[in-house]
Amino acid sequence: MKTFTKELQEQMTPEKAIDMLKAGNKRFVESRKEDRDLLLQMNQTSGGQYPFAALLSCIDSRVPAELVFDQGIGDVFNVRVAGNIVNEDVLGSLEYSCKVAGSKLIVVLGHTRCGAVTAACKHVELGNITHLLAKIKPAVDQVMTGEADADTIEKVALKNIELSIERIRAESPILAEMESDGDIKIVGAVYDVGSGAVCFY
Repeated sequence: MKTFTKELQEQMTPEKAIDMLKAGNKRFVESRKEDRDLLLQMNQTSGGQYPFAALLSCIDSRVPAELVFDQGIGDVFNVRVAGNIVNEDVLGSLEYSCKVAGSKLIVVLGHTRCGAVTAACKHVELGNITHLLAKIKPAVDQVMTGEADADTIEKVALKNIELSIERIRAESPILAEMESDGDIKIVGAVYDVGSGAVCFY
């Protein structure tokens, strides 16, 4: 598997980037990961990095994004925060990934059985967690009409991905313009912690 170079990154399109992640997840699910020399990749990227995608994912220990997409060192940026929420620091990280470092794709990656989403649905309040969960609350408000059962929580997780994408477009003129110009795509995806499969939408 080749380490991403500036030339390979420049040849990448948003559509190809999605296809690469889909193919990597298929390998992951089928337990046939690419043969990589990670030490070699470490050495090859020590002077610079040219990732083809940026992933905004949850901190959940069951969702290590590089592994579930079968990517190596230097292939993707990975912004991780509980509930894959958006704030100024996340936006700055994504802007750096695409505008400065040349990534072609942003994936907001949520997952099933998300603890942060569950906590938001159950209106948990605890220290700084309260402020983080407040960023998931708009999804809760749009979806929940009754109890926080398992099905409702999964629907909130999907809505939370959609609203995170909307916030990226609304609060980052840089990324919105890049997407409008066709330089990048911003898409949502859900990882199933039971099957290992990622569904893009």
